[in-house]
Amino acid sequence: MNADVVIIDYGIGNLFSVRRAFEHCGADVLVTSDPEILSAAPRLVLPGVGAFADGMRGLIDRGLDGVVKAYADSGRPLLGICLGMQMLASTSEEFGEHAGLGIIPGRVASIPRNDPEGKPYKVPHVGWADLRSRAYETDWHGSILDGLKPGDAIYLTHSFAVNPSNPAHLLAYCEYNGAEVTSAIRNRNVYGVQFHPEKSGPVGLKIIANFAKAV
Repeated sequence: MNADVVIIDYGIGNLFSVRRAFEHCGADVLVTSDPEILSAAPRLVLPGVGAFADGMRGLIDRGLDGVVKAYADSGRPLLGICLGMQMLASTSEEFGEHAGLGIIPGRVASIPRNDPEGKPYKVPHVGWADLRSRAYETDWHGSILDGLKPGDAIYLTHSFAVNPSNPAHLLAYCEYNGAEVTSAIRNRNVYGVQFHPEKSGPVGLKIIANFAKAV
């Protein structure tokens, strides 16, 4: 295989913009739904936009849910983007109760919709937010956020986010209306970002370049 990065095509997702971002960073990219090619990829990307149940159905209908789980166990780098990150979790409460891939234990739940006094917040959360880190819990060195610093801005558009079961899996968060919202997770070789790195300017391209050379 000549590709540095393989992107999963499961019928839903922002495939073109993600591909272009990796190519901009010098990676050879392949987009496919072929299970054999996906299983042999040196680095695998699970993109996605839309509803959780639709995303999981797209994977399951193509027989790719098991492929992604086996890939995660292989030790090779796997990145979930936006909906792709959410599907790495165990369950989601979006439009009912749905099972995820369970690769990074946790639950996808709605971001806060009201302040403590019941005043509604604007949802979905669309726009720029600063990456934040709990330095006493995690270090970005050696991760896909290597070279970035708290305060660097990323672009989000979402109504739900992952709440990881293990606090050690929280790589970064952002604040929305005073609440902490998970923006990046990691479990060994598996990463997820709630934001869109392909739309996050130089910060996002740095993350993509980091993943493209991850080993």
